[in-house]
Amino acid sequence: MNIAKRTASAALLTVALALAGCTTAADARSATALPPPTTAPADPSAAPSPPPSSPPTSASTSAVGAYVDFSDGAIEATAGPKALFFHAAWCPQCRTLDEDLRAEGAPDGLTVFKVDYDARTDLRQKYGVTLQTTVVFVDDAGELISSSVLYDDPSVASLAAAVP
Repeated sequence: MNIAKRTASAALLTVALALAGCTTAADARSATALPPPTTAPADPSAAPSPPPSSPPTSASTSAVGAYVDFSDGAIEATAGPKALFFHAAWCPQCRTLDEDLRAEGAPDGLTVFKVDYDARTDLRQKYGVTLQTTVVFVDDAGELISSSVLYDDPSVASLAAAVP
């Protein structure tokens, strides 16, 4: 490898590492003011909440709501109303809505897909999501119907009120 290629590779690596560590001032303040996210329950005697289930198929969709992890192809494979919940593990409002969805379940007839806010920048760009706790309602083809930011009231009740 010649010196020019080595220098270019080092520069690209430096830029990639710098971008991976970029945060806004608000993110930095939030990260230092909040305890690190944990997977253990706050009450040691409480049982851990179950992880989101796999997406329902068209044949199994009923009036009961579902809260599941997002995976590619899940929107098209799931019949009925759908919402993408853009969740970040470091976001206290996201954790609140996540806990509420696990405890109460999704609103009747709605499948809520938990989308990793940090990892799925492609979906954030597609739907114009700029803030975690955003819920995007989509049709069977994954096209945007409407969206709502639940940052100020991260609850199943506010999610239900936002359903188009």
